[in-house]
Amino acid sequence: MDAATAVIMRSIVVNDLPMTAGKPVVVTEATFETEVLNSETPVLVDFWAEWCGPCRAVAPTLEKLAKEFDGKVKIAKVNVDENPGLSQAFNIMSIPTIMCIKERTLVFSQPGALPEPAFRELLTQLVSLVIPPEAKQQAQ
Repeated sequence: MDAATAVIMRSIVVNDLPMTAGKPVVVTEATFETEVLNSETPVLVDFWAEWCGPCRAVAPTLEKLAKEFDGKVKIAKVNVDENPGLSQAFNIMSIPTIMCIKERTLVFSQPGALPEPAFRELLTQLVSLVIPPEAKQQAQ
């Protein structure tokens, strides 16, 4: 490996963490199962679109909280225009819609933008939430 390739590789992976560590992860229909359902950490999913004003308003808050909750919660962003199958599967009627998934279980779903303190409280509760064994079995 030449020096230029080594620099590029170091910029992509640092300490075995993907470049998205501490940032929201863009999720598609192809990556949803891996990034969200099979995630070892709880996931807040933001269903959004570029043309949506409230979606753009919450984006900086989610960026900030992705850093603050790095390693505890994954923030995932699903563009509804580019991923209509996910929008249909989760019956998304309004954006932004915020969903939380932990251990393959949908534990929160609400349309509309939230203020930063509400997002922070939601993530704090998501981290501490214990999923009962019977709910885990139903989710699988």
